[in-house]
Amino acid sequence: MNPDNMQSEPIAVCGAGPAGLAAALTIAKQDRQAVVYERHADVGHRFHGDFQGIENWTSSGDVLEALAALGIEATFEYTPFREVVLYDPDGREYSYRASDPFFYVVRRGAGAGTLDNALKEQALSLGVPIHFNTPCSHLPNGGIVAQGPHRADAIAVGYVFETEQADGAFGVLSERLAPKAYAYLLIHAGRGTLATCLFDDFHNERHYLERTVAFFHDRVGVVMKNARRFGGSGNFLVPRTACKGSILYAGETAGFQDFFAGFGMRYAMISGHLAARALLTRRPQEYDNLWQRHFGRLLRASVVNRYLYTMLGDAGYRWFARGLKRATDPRARLMSLYAPSFWKASIYPIAHRAVVRRLRVTCVMEGCTCTWCRCQRATVAN
Repeated sequence: MNPDNMQSEPIAVCGAGPAGLAAALTIAKQDRQAVVYERHADVGHRFHGDFQGIENWTSSGDVLEALAALGIEATFEYTPFREVVLYDPDGREYSYRASDPFFYVVRRGAGAGTLDNALKEQALSLGVPIHFNTPCSHLPNGGIVAQGPHRADAIAVGYVFETEQADGAFGVLSERLAPKAYAYLLIHAGRGTLATCLFDDFHNERHYLERTVAFFHDRVGVVMKNARRFGGSGNFLVPRTACKGSILYAGETAGFQDFFAGFGMRYAMISGHLAARALLTRRPQEYDNLWQRHFGRLLRASVVNRYLYTMLGDAGYRWFARGLKRATDPRARLMSLYAPSFWKASIYPIAHRAVVRRLRVTCVMEGCTCTWCRCQRATVAN
């Protein structure tokens, strides 16, 4: 794309998820035209009203305030959770309380009150056209690609349900229930989400989910009514570049997701905003500098965390649960565990080779305008 034309041409955004809509909001608020293309009939097609958390511990400030500063308003339903119960592999219970929320629980999907629907309504109110049922496979004039994950590096399977149980947030770290990851139970206002996340042994997902349901029934007493099964996948990468000329990749399409626990909504919306900024200033090549400065070191630190806990298994989970309990401020302790450091930077090359499967974001073919190549591939992870 000719940079001289970028000021007058509408900016194309492929994907109406949090990353794509955050980009569209940023563009519209600068009095430029964004056009969003979504291959499905509505937003939130991957979700079923399930609860997810927007993490609030990788920075000292509040994540909702940080998003508001980017122009993303919290018009969606959200619930702050300052108390969390965690079970270690032996079933020991640890309760944690913080003065500030550990995370904000939101619902995902197309329904009223969900994060996805709220972002859609914000974009439409600013006059952003969203073309549903419209795949976007080529961007000859450049634009932003935010089409969600293109492969499954991790999966989550579970149930959404109704319950009379009191509100609560529960997690369990156990290889028996969630290989290399964790299982969780979130309950709010008579609704619940129970799931196990797997970084390994995907083919036995049914067995892990059955064990997770039995565990939470035994330890928490949860009874699921009108339960509906759901599943999803996650894509992880620390790319060497998230640019292909004037085509910029955001959210999970770029692999921007925490390697340790899989929290990705924060990175998705920030990366969409940053991609839009780069195109608005007619400097698409600056996008790599922007995301690297905002969360690149956090992504690399999360690779090291994933590597260490994968190696340690249940022993590492026990250490994590006990260490968090000993902390005066468990949220601050989480922040320090997630924070970049010299020793993590030193270990990163080894951790990266062990953890990150090679995935391609950009073509090797000069002048290619496709949004995602499935032909010739080359390593771009660093």
